[in-house]
Amino acid sequence: MEKLLPDQLKDFWQTVVQHEHTTEEYTETYDHLLAEYRQTWEQALILDGHQDLQESLVAELGRYTQGVDKAEIQRRCEHAVASLKREWENTVQPGDRRSIERFYDQSEAMLYELMWWHTLREDISPLAYVLALRFAQQHGCQHYLDFGAGVGSGGILLARHGLQTALADVSSSLLRFCAWRLGIRKLAAQYIDLKLSGLPNQAFEMITAMDVFEHLSHPVETVEQLWNALKPGGFLYARISPEPDEDRPQHIVHDFDPTFERMRALGFVEVWRDEWLWGHQVFEKS
Repeated sequence: MEKLLPDQLKDFWQTVVQHEHTTEEYTETYDHLLAEYRQTWEQALILDGHQDLQESLVAELGRYTQGVDKAEIQRRCEHAVASLKREWENTVQPGDRRSIERFYDQSEAMLYELMWWHTLREDISPLAYVLALRFAQQHGCQHYLDFGAGVGSGGILLARHGLQTALADVSSSLLRFCAWRLGIRKLAAQYIDLKLSGLPNQAFEMITAMDVFEHLSHPVETVEQLWNALKPGGFLYARISPEPDEDRPQHIVHDFDPTFERMRALGFVEVWRDEWLWGHQVFEKS
């Protein structure tokens, strides 16, 4: 089984430490391997008639918002992090679960912040979805859930590669956008509004929760839901790490010890960890 990208890069770096290769050769290898992952991401997301990922995603927002010109969409994208912070501070009552749910359902800036993130212009960590795809392919996963699906880019990627895909989110507005995005690409998916329904039992071989746990009001409760939604032997691919960020007050969880304790009690077993790039972990339902 071919090693995943972080393991390949980690192994190659060890050859640099042992003076078998140079740092320049490592950089060339890094750029080459990242380019393959970036290409997979771009091929999944760029719409017909477009060549550039950023231009395509901005144009996609233009089609969806109808009437907002390109320059204004670009401005909203570039200022989305600051806009989100203002929205949070003006509307959310700390500790109030319903207040937090309303924020994600009603936020205007969230759409622009997530789509801009997925351009890879400022951060390439969305390529962790390509890692998840490679892992799913290696382990024969067919039924897939993106929990906290956001704007649906991960769902688009895995659906394009033949997985039966479901997208779950607490935001009805983002789920509508997801459905529109997959619809214009003629990709089928199931959509689960977490305010209205729970997850199906033992339905998925693979669940991703990408940069989701730090946003959750009740992460321990969420772990139990994900456990029930996985088939025996299924995998949870997630980054569960407190990352204080003054620009993102919506990162409300700062202690994941209770979450990991509950995962161990349920029977989740860590089977892989990205120790080189973005820090995601994969847990198997034993």
